[in-house]
Amino acid sequence: MIIDHMGFGVADYERSKAFYTAALAPLGIRLMTEIAAKDNISLHAAAGFGRDGEPLFWIGAEGRTRPFMHIAFAAQNRAQVDGFHAAAVAAGATDNGAPGLRPQYHPHYYAAFVLDLDGHNIEAVCHTPA
Repeated sequence: MIIDHMGFGVADYERSKAFYTAALAPLGIRLMTEIAAKDNISLHAAAGFGRDGEPLFWIGAEGRTRPFMHIAFAAQNRAQVDGFHAAAVAAGATDNGAPGLRPQYHPHYYAAFVLDLDGHNIEAVCHTPA
């Protein structure tokens, strides 16, 4: 792992927090912590999502959504990719690539893509054979 954690600002913090809570649940990723604006160096509320006790993905209440971001969440199997896509779309995302193989990346690259509520390209990917 070369990146410790990452995050970006969202236009509507509460709405985006609900979206990511629903969309990431099939991947075993959950809301782990929230930092109040008064306690955060950015002076904006932030929500940290992760698994295995460590929040690695953060959204912040900055009210801005640029620059455009792409993030890929690791799935443990293809069923999690499918579940992520269904949950994300049900939570308000726009389909940006249905679950399936993407052999242009490598033979076992199974992924799904959605555009989140702010237009960021969010992916779930599994690299293992079926």
